[in-house]
This record gives sequence, structure tokens and C-alpha cells, in this order.
Amino acid sequence: MKALSIKQPWASLIAHGIKDVENRSWRTNFRGRIYIHASSRKAGDLPYILSTQQANYITTKVDNMPPYTDNMPFSAIIGEVDIVDCVINHPSIWAEKMSTYPCENISGLQILSKNQKYIWNWVLENPVLYENPILNVKGKLSFWEF
Repeated sequence: MKALSIKQPWASLIAHGIKDVENRSWRTNFRGRIYIHASSRKAGDLPYILSTQQANYITTKVDNMPPYTDNMPFSAIIGEVDIVDCVINHPSIWAEKMSTYPCENISGLQILSKNQKYIWNWVLENPVLYENPILNVKGKLSFWEF
């Protein structure tokens, strides 16, 4: 099965079913189940990397907020999730948005200015958090087979 390395705490938020979108600079046509690999690097401390809307969602909507401290697993397969879509500007609070200035429209796709960076929102569903993560797993860029 394919795996995707994601920095903590994003990997844990996905595995716990809190974060429903993964943001990438590249588009994927893959749909299906993947392993969630918590990479060896941290994206930052949770209180400092969340938007106000994301922080409010976690504190008001999530009953059993897991402790996001230094005990998060790193370099480990921590769960699974389904990739069900890949879009630009998904309405989720977890989706990074981009301004679209289409140059033309080919087959329903917006073609953007060459100078504009794409932000693709991978839509995720059906997360499963492993009770016992698979530890000491080295990740890779892009999709990789575990």
C-alpha cells in the first residue's frame, strides 16, 4: 500500500479525524487508501501553526482532544486514510486557499499564471489511528510503498 509522509502535528490531526484536507504543491490523480507516515520533522508547535478558526474548531468541536505534546510519534506509520478528491480552494478550514487568475480553461481545469504556485487540497475521509504505530520507519518524498 502507498504511504505519504506528513509532518507532525498534521499527521496526527489527520489520523485522529480532525484534519480532513492535506495541502500539497502537486496534484494527484490517486484515489484510495494510504498509510499516514509521521515524518521525522515537525511542522511547528500546534498553538503557533493553527489559524484562529482551526484552534476554535479543535477546542469547541473535538470532545477528546488528544494531547499534542512531545510524545507524538515521529518516523512512524500512525494510521490510514482515504484520498477521495484533489481540488483547489476546498471549503474546509484546513485547506490552504489560493487566488486563481485563470489564463484559459481547458477541459474544466483552470490554467494559472506561470508565476503562481498551485496549492492542491487533497480531500481525506475514513481515517484510522493505529493503537500501536509502526515505529522507526524512514519516510520519502511523494508517495512510496511500505
